Amino acid sequence: MKELTDFALDLAESQGADYADVRIVDQRRNVVYVRGRSVKMIEDTQSFGYSVRVLIDGAWGLASNTVLNKDDLGDTVRTAVETAKASGRVPRDQPSEMAPASGHQDTCEGPCEEDPFSIPNSEKADVLLQACSTMMDVENVVLARGALDCIKMRRVIANTDGSYLDLTNYFTSPHLEATAVEGDESQSRSFQGGARQAGFEYVRRADLPGNAKKWAEQAVAKTTAEESPKGVMDLVLDPNNLALTMHESVGHPTESDRVLGWEANMAGRSFVELSDLGSLRYGSDLVNLTANNRLEDGVGSWFYDDDGVEMQKFPIVKDGILRNLSLTRETAPLLGFERSNGCCRADSFSHFPINRIPNLYMEPGEDDTITPEDLIADVERGVYIEGMGSFSIDQMRRNFQFGGDMFWLIENGKKVRPLKRVTYQAQTQDFWQSCDGIAGPDYWSPHGVMNCGKGEPMQVMFMTHGASYARFRGINVGGARL
Repeated sequence: MKELTDFALDLAESQGADYADVRIVDQRRNVVYVRGRSVKMIEDTQSFGYSVRVLIDGAWGLASNTVLNKDDLGDTVRTAVETAKASGRVPRDQPSEMAPASGHQDTCEGPCEEDPFSIPNSEKADVLLQACSTMMDVENVVLARGALDCIKMRRVIANTDGSYLDLTNYFTSPHLEATAVEGDESQSRSFQGGARQAGFEYVRRADLPGNAKKWAEQAVAKTTAEESPKGVMDLVLDPNNLALTMHESVGHPTESDRVLGWEANMAGRSFVELSDLGSLRYGSDLVNLTANNRLEDGVGSWFYDDDGVEMQKFPIVKDGILRNLSLTRETAPLLGFERSNGCCRADSFSHFPINRIPNLYMEPGEDDTITPEDLIADVERGVYIEGMGSFSIDQMRRNFQFGGDMFWLIENGKKVRPLKRVTYQAQTQDFWQSCDGIAGPDYWSPHGVMNCGKGEPMQVMFMTHGASYARFRGINVGGARL
């Protein structure tokens, strides 16, 4: 492959490219889906292709192909060059440029103890069937669904900075959900461990059959639970609930392309301005939100981004103050940064890489003796929320509403009974500034997201969020019927 990528890069430079890269992607995906007590789908797909991206006089050109030989590669390079030159004739306020980056030669493979593609589909289906059958055996459960999504992705990236990278990652994402009905009331409860960069060993550790009854019983409990209280009260949120909240209210607003006003798809731009860095009070002093594309098992830990930049760890919010944005080599110089921090990825060989949320998580509390029960004990009246549910956020990512998957009323420092249809509403900064307690490191856990949509045409990307349990004071709680 290196002989071919060298040929493409030399050709691009000979035709006037100031910068060029070749990105070859070979991806295999296996999905097993079970509903009730039967297998409904087993799907094996594989895609292979490459793109050539060139920058000429501040304008981009990209072309892709699925046939990799010298003749077709040459044609693809020439198409990319022609596109860049045509794009250059369109008036624009600011020509594109790439922040400098070091060249790297590297071969990397992500964590995987058991290759999921070596596990028979029958074994994968059996795990899901056992779990779904256990759920269906619980009285009032009318539907159980289970799915297992496994991906193996190999990327070869070469660019005119001198990089040649051969990178392989595995992603495994199990899902399980029970739906119960009592009278005219229907409620669901699901496994929400999220995805991991791992092999089939993650499915074994999750023990879906062993935990299925618990989730089914909670779905049943929600059908007869009290409706959500309404008013201003305290919240204790689990890591899975916080994963979605931080994704929408921190991850997207701190993407540099939204700050620049380039991106407005999927709930708009951002209230954050460049001048806010180093001064904007995003959260309380306890709130530390870290971007870490080196996170072990993180589904956004791809070693190098599609710009060829080595992935990094850096603070987004430190001691409650906004410190950084996620950057690409194109957005960095426009915002006054010398270099990218490695947040440029595409979801397909044929798509142009764009700014994406990194693995983003809230650091646990420094006091390792603080437990979730301690956070609850200091709440007179409030709600404890597990898991993620519905959400809504405005076009500048300032005002939001979030739900959850399981809810408990807190009275006098104790969880007393389940609730249903709880939502909470807040303004982004007010919410994070209201955080006054975070459990210790023993309670921190990650949640891998595999469905983050952005861009036109739509791209779907992966990233991991994480948190320990946290308490938020004086949040508006409503009871919208969802």
